[in-house]
Amino acid sequence: MLMESNLIDQPLITDLRAGMITRVEELAYELKVETVMTREIKAVTPQTKMAEVLDLFREARISGAPVVTDGKLVGVISIEDLINALRDLGRSELKSVVADYMTTNVIIVHAFDPIVEALKLFTKTRLGRLPVVDESERLVGILTKGDVTRGLLNALQYDYQAEEVRRYRASHLFEDIESDRTGLILRYQIKPGDFTHGGAASSKIKQALLRLGANPQTARRCGIAIYEAEMNLIIHTWHGGEIRVEVEPHQIYLEAVDDGPGVEDVNLVMQPGYSTASEEVRELGFGAGMGLVNIKRCVDEMKLESTPGKGSRLIMKIILQSEHFEKTAKRGGGQR
Repeated sequence: MLMESNLIDQPLITDLRAGMITRVEELAYELKVETVMTREIKAVTPQTKMAEVLDLFREARISGAPVVTDGKLVGVISIEDLINALRDLGRSELKSVVADYMTTNVIIVHAFDPIVEALKLFTKTRLGRLPVVDESERLVGILTKGDVTRGLLNALQYDYQAEEVRRYRASHLFEDIESDRTGLILRYQIKPGDFTHGGAASSKIKQALLRLGANPQTARRCGIAIYEAEMNLIIHTWHGGEIRVEVEPHQIYLEAVDDGPGVEDVNLVMQPGYSTASEEVRELGFGAGMGLVNIKRCVDEMKLESTPGKGSRLIMKIILQSEHFEKTAKRGGGQR
C-alpha cells in the first residue's frame, strides 16, 4: 500500500530510478475513492441506544459506525466510545444513547477524491476508517485501508495500458515530419476550488503520453507531477491557471502558470510539510504540504518562479532517452 512516508525523503527519480514509481502508486493517484469504498453502510442515529451499538458491532464485526440524521453525517461512534459507555454504566445499564458518546468532529473524505488523498489522511490521523460523503455532504460510503488494498489489487488485473501503447506508437506522429524542432503541445485550464475534477488533467496527459508511445514509467512520472501541480492550482490560486505540456523527442516540458497570489519565500514552500492552504481546504483533506516534494521526486529538473500578488510559474522537465520514444529520439529536435 502506498503510504505518505514512502513519498518523503526519496531521491530524485531519474531513468535509472524510475522503477520506484510502481503501478500501485500510479493507481493511487488515478482511482477515485468512490470506486473502492464500501457502499453498504452500517449506520446509527444519535438516538440509537448504546446497547444496540454493542449488538451491531458484535454481529457485523465492525469497530465503528457513522452517525447520520436525514442522510447527513453528524458524527462517528467507535469501539472506544462503546468501551467508555460500558465503563460508565455497565453492560446491564447501556440505556444511554449514541449522542452522549459519539465524536462530532469527524474527518471525512469525498467520493470524488483520488485514493492518494485518503491514504494521506490515514497516515496523518492513524484512523482505521473514513466516512465518505458526496458533493452535498451526504454520507455515501465508508472507506477502510482494506477497501483501498482490495481496490488496488482489482485494478491491477486490468492492464489496459499495454494495448494502448501497442496501438499508437509515437513514431506514427513524428517519424515523417521533418523540422528543426518537432513537438506536440497540450494545454489544460484549471479552475480554482474545483476539487470535483481534481486530477482530470493529469489523467488525460498520462493517457496521451501512453498513446504517443511513452514508456509506462515516464507516463507515471508525468502523471504524478502534473497531479500535484494541478491540485496546487485548485487549492492556492485566485482564478485557477493553466497547465501546459510540450512533448518533444528528447524531453517532456511541463509548466503550471497562475496569476496569483504567489508566495513570499520560494525556498520555504519547498520544505516538506509546509503549506499555505486554508483551514477549509485542510478540513477537506488537502494541503498537506507534500505537493512540491512529490513533484521533485518525479522530474529531472524543477524550478518555481513566484511574485507575491502576481502569480507563480512552475517549470518541470523530464529528459527522454531513446527508449522513451523509439524512433522519434533518433530524429532529434531543438534544445530548449
